Amino acid sequence: MADATFSRREVLLAGGALTVGATLAKPLEAAAAQLAVGGPEPTSWVDPTMPDVTHRMIETNGIRLHVAEQGEGPLIILCHGFPECWYSWRHQLGALANAGFRAVAPDLRGYGRSDRPEDVEKYTILHNIGDMVGLLDALDARQAVIAGHDIGAAIAWQTALLRPDRFRAVVALSPPFRSRGFGDFGPPTTLMPHTKDALFYQLYFQTPEAEAALEGDLQRTFRSMFYSLSGDSPPQAGAGGFAAGMVPRNGDFLTNPVSLPSWVSEADIDIYVEEFTRSGFRGALNWWRNIDHSWELMAAFSQAVVTVPALYIAGEHDMIVELFQPIIAKQSAMVPKLRPAVMLPGCGHWTQQERAPQVNAAMIDFLRTV
Repeated sequence: MADATFSRREVLLAGGALTVGATLAKPLEAAAAQLAVGGPEPTSWVDPTMPDVTHRMIETNGIRLHVAEQGEGPLIILCHGFPECWYSWRHQLGALANAGFRAVAPDLRGYGRSDRPEDVEKYTILHNIGDMVGLLDALDARQAVIAGHDIGAAIAWQTALLRPDRFRAVVALSPPFRSRGFGDFGPPTTLMPHTKDALFYQLYFQTPEAEAALEGDLQRTFRSMFYSLSGDSPPQAGAGGFAAGMVPRNGDFLTNPVSLPSWVSEADIDIYVEEFTRSGFRGALNWWRNIDHSWELMAAFSQAVVTVPALYIAGEHDMIVELFQPIIAKQSAMVPKLRPAVMLPGCGHWTQQERAPQVNAAMIDFLRTV
């Protein structure tokens, strides 16, 4: 079950609830009272720092997911990537709500306040797809558009593929569509490069060493990852000269930049640190530990096409674009209703955070046509 503790920041925020109006005071006072006596985590709440966003816990597919939501209207589900959480969509929640949509950003299983099943095998792509279908049921929604970034895009693509009756369109940021989620050419890990000095990042993320390295200094982890994979970082920054996507076997790939890019603040980093202090990295890394298993489970859908309208958005400096350029160029064959790709100059991997206004505009334009 999800961790039932609160951080000092959350206690202080709950205590300051009166600043957001009388309508929020009683629920937040109740939450603060629960905290004071060590009671259970509330099932819904509002964070005064983002008072227009409502948070709640939702039962779906046998687990509880934490979701952040804003707005009324046609529903869009926003799936974050690795290593992120609902907060990665902070710039989109309000923009989509103001445009007349209901935006819901869950913490994926294993992340943030959502449940973290102990069994490693409960983190396959089919579990994530089941979570998204169950989320629609819990929200009393017949259909939604699904959007995703990074692994969230892989989930969004395959969810739209398997359940076009429930997900009427898809928006993918960074990874292109791939058959079976990981390609048709064989068990994914058998195709990933490795040398005596380095191995592909998806192989590294399956190791206990990755978990220890990422959790060792969370401030450094998030400052490093947000900087080094962004469009603000020089090519191969912190990679020790290794090819794109490769990690030194000694795990020494994290840097600590002197300053952060303008699109992410130290306060933003603090929120990611807080979320992963709560959850740890094990659940998040279990996605990578299931790559081959997920690929096996998707065998029946080899060469199946995505039949719903689709939008692909990516940064021109995104490492994923470099790695999968041939697939990006051909993905319309598998996604016949794919709109023209939106390629963002100067943008790295953290698409919707690095280029929020452009991503918001592209998403809203697309949503108004589906």
